[in-house]
Amino acid sequence: MRIGLITASPDHPVLAATAALLARRHEVVTVDPAGSAGGPADVYLLKARTRQALVLARELERSGAPVVNSAAATELCQDRVRMAELADAAGLPFAATVDAGRLAELADPAYPFVVKSRHSRRHDLVARVDGPARLRELAAHWPDEPVVTQPFVRGTGWDQKLWVIDRQVFAARRRSELTSDSRELGPQDWEPPAERAALALRVGEVFGLDVYGVDLLDGPTEPVIVDVNAFPGVRGRPGAPEALAALALRVAAERGRVSAERGR
Repeated sequence: MRIGLITASPDHPVLAATAALLARRHEVVTVDPAGSAGGPADVYLLKARTRQALVLARELERSGAPVVNSAAATELCQDRVRMAELADAAGLPFAATVDAGRLAELADPAYPFVVKSRHSRRHDLVARVDGPARLRELAAHWPDEPVVTQPFVRGTGWDQKLWVIDRQVFAARRRSELTSDSRELGPQDWEPPAERAALALRVGEVFGLDVYGVDLLDGPTEPVIVDVNAFPGVRGRPGAPEALAALALRVAAERGRVSAERGR
C-alpha cells in the first residue's frame, strides 16, 4: 500500500515513528501541504491545518481518496465557536463559550475568565484574565485578534489530556498553562476513569474524528471539555504510533474493498 503523510513536519515524533512502522512493508510518502499530492495514495493522514492543506485534502477527497481526519472535521476543530455550538447541540459538557469579537473591543467582562483565539492554531492566544490590567496588556499585543471567552474553571490546576486514535484512548495529566508553574512540571501518566474515556469516544462520534485530542477540566459537578483538537501530537504515549499505523492500513484496506466491489 501507499500511505501519504500531509505534513510540513515529517520528523514529528509520532509521525516519524508511524512512518517507520509502515515503511517495513509499505510505501510512505510525505506530501507538502502547500504543494500537490503527486502520485495517488491509498490513504492520507492529514497532520496540517493550514488553508493550503485543507484545500489539498478536499481535492483528494473529491478524487475518492480517504483522508484522516477529513478536511471538514479538521476545519471544524479550528473554529472554537462552531466547536462549542456542535458540542452543545450534542449534549456534551463543553465550557460555555462566547464569541467576543476582537480582543480590543472586549468590555465589562466578568473576572476571572479565560480568553482564547477564536481560530485554533499553533501559538494562538490562551490566557487567564484576572482583571482590567491583564486585559489591557493582552489587548495591546493582540488588538485585532478574534477571540472567545470561557468561564475560568477552578479545578486542580491540572489539565486532563485524552487522545484518541481509532477509538483507542491514551491519556496524561499536564499542569495547566494557566498556572504560573506550568513549565516547571512535566506531564504525569494518568489512567482516565471509564466514564471519561467514554466521553472522549463520544466526542469523536460527534465531531467525525478518528485522531483527536480532548482537553478536560474538573468542573463543580462534572468534567468540562474546554477544547477539541484534530490530529494532536500524542507525544510520549506508548502504543500511539502502532495505533496510528494500524488505522492507516485499516482505512486503506476498506477503501480497496469498496473500489473492488464497485469494479465488479
